[in-house]
Amino acid sequence: MNNEKWNSNNIPDQSGRTVIVTGSSSGIGFEVAKVLAGKNAKVIIAVRNLNKGVVAKEKIVIEHPDANIEVMELDLADLSSVIKFVNDFKAIYTKLDLLINNAGVMIPPYSKTKDGFELQMGTNHMGHFALTLQLLDLLNQTEGSRIVNVSSAAHKYGNINFDDLEWKNRKYKAWRAYGDSKIANLYFTFELQKRLKEASSNILVTAAHPGWTATDLQRHSGLFEFLNKFFAMEGWQGALPTLRAAIDPDSKGSDYYGPEGFQEWKGYPVKVGTNKLAKDPDIAKKLWDVSEKLTNQKLRLEKQLV
Repeated sequence: MNNEKWNSNNIPDQSGRTVIVTGSSSGIGFEVAKVLAGKNAKVIIAVRNLNKGVVAKEKIVIEHPDANIEVMELDLADLSSVIKFVNDFKAIYTKLDLLINNAGVMIPPYSKTKDGFELQMGTNHMGHFALTLQLLDLLNQTEGSRIVNVSSAAHKYGNINFDDLEWKNRKYKAWRAYGDSKIANLYFTFELQKRLKEASSNILVTAAHPGWTATDLQRHSGLFEFLNKFFAMEGWQGALPTLRAAIDPDSKGSDYYGPEGFQEWKGYPVKVGTNKLAKDPDIAKKLWDVSEKLTNQKLRLEKQLV
C-alpha cells in the first residue's frame, strides 16, 4: 500500500457492513459517511439535528444514488439521548462493523451539557465514552469490527485537571478545554484497547486526527476562518486519516493516523505519534474510572463472537 498517497481508492467494497458515523451532517464526518456509503456500506448518520442529517443524506444520494443511509438522532451532550439512540439502533440492527466517534465541538463559549459536564469534555469525550460502551456487545459479536476515535493535534496542549473538570474554580480557557477533550480521546483509545485485549475481544480501536481542515468546527474563531483560506485542506482530504484508521487492514490496536506533511497540518494519511503525556497509562486509567462513574457506564462483553 502506498503510504504517501493513501486515499479512498484504497478502500475495498464495504457491502454488508454497518457503520455509525457521529456528527456526520457536515465537515469530516460528512465526507467519511459519503465515502463509505459510496463503497456500499450501510451508513447511519448519527446527528443532533435531524434536519441537517436529512440534508446530508440527500447530498450523498445525489452523488451515490444507490447509497444505503439512515439518519438517526444523537445528542452527545445529553446522556439520555445517547441511551435512546442505542436502544433505537439495537431494535433494528444485530451487528455493528464500524463505530466512528467523529462528532465534536471546538472552542465554544463556556457552557455545560445537560448532565453538567463542560461542553467540550462532555460532548467530545463523555458522550462518546457512553455511546461506545453501550455498543460494545454488538461490536464484539461482529467479526472484524473497529472503533475509531477522532482526536486532534490540539491534544498536545491538553492536560486534564481532575479536580476541576467542569472549570468551576478556574478561568475558562476554551482552547485549553478543547485540548483536554482531545487528549481524552487518546486516553480512551489506548485504555479501551488495553481492556478489550485483556477481555480477549478482537475489536480493534484506532484513532485519527484531520490536520488543518476547513470545517464548521472553526466557526467560533474568526482567525481560523481567515487562515483556512491559506492553509487548510478541503474536507475530502481531511477525512482520509479517519478513513484509513477505519479501513486499513494493516492497522493495529491504538494506531493513530494523521497527515504526513509539516506539523501534520496537511497531506495524505500516515501513522503519527502523540505527545508523551497522552501515553501515560496512569492518567488513562484514572480518566476511565472517572468517566465510568460520571456516565454510569461499565465495560461489559456479554455476547461473544460466534
